[in-house]
Amino acid sequence: MSVREKVEKVIEKVRPFIQSDGGDITLVDVHEETGIVEVRLSGACHGCPSAAATLKSGVERMVKQDVPEIKEVVTV
Repeated sequence: MSVREKVEKVIEKVRPFIQSDGGDITLVDVHEETGIVEVRLSGACHGCPSAAATLKSGVERMVKQDVPEIKEVVTV
């Protein structure tokens, strides 16, 4: 399984939680050489003051736990 596939799997696990708050998350890109994952937050998450906390303490933590090659998750 590729790094991108592993990240996609984690995003699919967290998506229902984000959708339950009226938002959504989309995987944009995985930069394997730098360990950076780009995601897009939409719906209620776009512009929400809590979005950064959700991204770092929720999504990034879970991605790094399941895919140790990843160093950071950022929004684009």
